[in-house]
Amino acid sequence: MSAHIAFRGVSKRFEVKVRGSRQHTEFTAVDGIDLDVGRGEFVVLVGPSGCGKSTLLDLLGGLTAPSEGEILLDGRPITGPGLDRGTVFQQYALLPWRTAQGNVEFGLEATGVPRRRRAERAREFLDLVGLTGFEDRHPHQLSGGMRQRVAIARSLAYDPQVLLMDEPFAALDAQTRESLQDELLRIWQRTGKTVVFITHSIDEAVHLGQRVVVLTSRPGRVKEVVPIDLGDRTRQDDLRSSTEFARYRHRIWDLLHDEVSRAQLQEKEVVGA
Repeated sequence: MSAHIAFRGVSKRFEVKVRGSRQHTEFTAVDGIDLDVGRGEFVVLVGPSGCGKSTLLDLLGGLTAPSEGEILLDGRPITGPGLDRGTVFQQYALLPWRTAQGNVEFGLEATGVPRRRRAERAREFLDLVGLTGFEDRHPHQLSGGMRQRVAIARSLAYDPQVLLMDEPFAALDAQTRESLQDELLRIWQRTGKTVVFITHSIDEAVHLGQRVVVLTSRPGRVKEVVPIDLGDRTRQDDLRSSTEFARYRHRIWDLLHDEVSRAQLQEKEVVGA
């Protein structure tokens, strides 16, 4: 599998103000990240709070630049945002005055897609996420799960190579969350997109990821990459209760346990400073 995305020695530092002082200090979010993501692969990042997961997604999205190292997409350095990457956030970020179809069309307008084709493509992707019949509903008329489906359709409609997902299901109830995880796997299989997904949930990481990247506490480094082999997850009704699923969950928790404890100590030190 060729590297679609390549992190090469990526570090990111921020300047922060020292509390109660005019002085500034340097804060390292991620340090020396080396990671390859294959074309069409579904990779999940997990780690304790503050380990730099979202920072890595911002770097990959081109919203900020590495302090050291580089990120390559198809062998070319990422130097800023681009239509080759689509992002889905935890908060749906839908335009409240637009319908579901209008929200999906929004990204297509910027790329110069003709109006008639925009409407066709929007309906096509709303159908892909299971929202046929809801095209004319506004966000306030949709459930949280439906709004997130619209956000996914909007990100897919302009055909990015890579889908970046920052805890997109974290705000949803457990039943809706599991349903959308299964839906996302079907969408991924159908579209063949490269997906980089962030979550705090070990169960979600195991259920979705072909590989799970476990990050250390701050500064975030790659502790271990765990390959997940569970076959075709969309065809297994009881996958989450299987012995193999439990084995992967236990493996990742073993890797995370010490990192979570360290992150909690770091947080106490910051609060007490």
